[in-house]
Amino acid sequence: MKKGNFLKMLIALSVGFVATACNSGAKENETAEEATETVSVKVKQCFEREVEQVEVFTATVEANVVNNISPNLTLRIEELYAEVGDHVHKGQKLADLDASNLVQARLQMLNDSLEFVRNDNLYKVGGISKSEWDAKKLSYDISSTSYRNLLENTVLTSPVSGVVTARNYDRGDMFSMGQPLYVVEEITPVKIVVNASEQLFSHVKKGDKVDVTLDVYGDEVFSGVVSLVYPTVDPQTRTFPVEIKIANTNERVRPGMFARVTYTYGTANHVVVPDMAVVKLTGSGDRFVYVVGADNKVTFKKVELGRRFDTEYEIVSGLNSGDNVVVEGQNRVTNGMEVVVVE
Repeated sequence: MKKGNFLKMLIALSVGFVATACNSGAKENETAEEATETVSVKVKQCFEREVEQVEVFTATVEANVVNNISPNLTLRIEELYAEVGDHVHKGQKLADLDASNLVQARLQMLNDSLEFVRNDNLYKVGGISKSEWDAKKLSYDISSTSYRNLLENTVLTSPVSGVVTARNYDRGDMFSMGQPLYVVEEITPVKIVVNASEQLFSHVKKGDKVDVTLDVYGDEVFSGVVSLVYPTVDPQTRTFPVEIKIANTNERVRPGMFARVTYTYGTANHVVVPDMAVVKLTGSGDRFVYVVGADNKVTFKKVELGRRFDTEYEIVSGLNSGDNVVVEGQNRVTNGMEVVVVE
């Protein structure tokens, strides 16, 4: 090889080596810069404050009393005096059934009554023995009881004041022991039964006031009162029934309506955070917040949420008063990362 060509080759190799070294150094510098880059976040310091403790339950409105009215005998229906939707008062006659047996029972009772009176007079003057007097008294008692039973099953009356919600037979039908002849429901008041968690067992008391809203009436609030607190907790569901009554004097609330019951049971000091600070973990129902410590490092904390009001959440557990929570930039931080806090 000629001396000039050899020199040219050496120069070319030297230039290539220098260029490669420079490019490698530039890439190392870029990587170092990326590694030292920090994320900027906005935070809000959150403190405890007094928060009303509220539970909301959903349930279906029920009649205070539901009466299925039927005779105890298979009889033909002679006359009906009420229709579905009618208001009836306690003791009002609703139906007459075949009275043939009733007439016979009444005649038998009257005859036994006369016999007993006559024998009672004889017994008082010693005309008959005590055993004969007892036999006549027993006959009279049996026929009286039979008559009263037939009377109750031949002339049907309403045991409560309320509204007729069902009539399952027509005049002339033979009553059978299937469906009741009438259903009468007492709707002043109405009641709602909710299942409260056992944590509320020591808080709920008979006489407590609650607010009730009904989907059919939008945001209109009805006043309710706790009328009954069941004394035991279901070991399977860890709940206990609570009965609430609404006076319903205007009868606007009807059985079957969907109700939401709001029960307030005092206050508690809990941390409150902006709703934008709460993060939902993908694929889980858990909620978290990012907390920035004094060393500007981020800690990922699981929290238990309480009430939501306006743009804030009550935090039942998981945070301390005075914590700085990330409210902007959560999608760019990870647990343990150092961040820059900006205003």
